[in-house]
Amino acid sequence: MMLRNLLALVLLAPVALGFAPSATMPRGLVQQRRALAPPSSIAMMASTPLSNGAKKISVPEGSSMMAACKKLGIKVPTNCKKGDCGTCTVNVGGKNIKACVGKVPPAPKLKSVLEKGLPVRKA
Repeated sequence: MMLRNLLALVLLAPVALGFAPSATMPRGLVQQRRALAPPSSIAMMASTPLSNGAKKISVPEGSSMMAACKKLGIKVPTNCKKGDCGTCTVNVGGKNIKACVGKVPPAPKLKSVLEKGLPVRKA
């Protein structure tokens, strides 16, 4: 049994690294590997609900805060576009974030806030 697991590991290593399965690889191992493949990184990203009072959207956490504000219909003024001047600061769920360089925070744990969405407004 241990020898079979070692053999499977050696044969599946190229597939795990992204190489195409070889012709000598047993067919059952290739199918087993595909069944155990992790979901894509896009599906694993959690989304964060954001709202501006009138509109509610859901964006992936870690995405651009400036793009999320545009999606919400909030016009964020920019000056330096590097985060140095602070003109682009927005308030997201009580925390100030510089929209030109900031990322969307993770979704809140509280169910009530999760349903309403994190409030976003110009600071």
